[in-house]
Amino acid sequence: MKNLFFLALLCVALLAALPAASQNAFTPDQIKWGAVPPFIPAGAQLAVLEGDPMAASGDYTIRLKMPDGYRIPPHWHPKRENVTVISGTLKVGMGDSFDTAKMMGFPAGSFAYLDPSMHHYAMASGDTVVQIHGMSPVEFVYVNPSDDPSKKK
Repeated sequence: MKNLFFLALLCVALLAALPAASQNAFTPDQIKWGAVPPFIPAGAQLAVLEGDPMAASGDYTIRLKMPDGYRIPPHWHPKRENVTVISGTLKVGMGDSFDTAKMMGFPAGSFAYLDPSMHHYAMASGDTVVQIHGMSPVEFVYVNPSDDPSKKK
């Protein structure tokens, strides 16, 4: 009986020593959405779940919430991009020209990774949320520099 008591006491002490769940875990209603940075086309929302995607180094995890028909023009990233579709359907095409006929649809639950310098473009089919994780900093290099929304004024 004493052993059971001490085991229970040890479990309670260990649980008390763990960091609070709110520091590193989120329920959907706790995610704070905001505007996308200027180098991503306006109209979507972004949430940073972990790290700093703009830091010089380190891990990051973000979510991108896109309305139906939202498009990201052909671009590439200097670092690997890992994408999980949370809801909706993400359509992705490979290459230098946006061509809806060449896009493949990825429904909720899908995962893809894009190695550095892979030219691709994307579009939301229905309201779509994707989770992206990788190594900072996040960089978009648009195939056609005039597609870069941060350069438009």
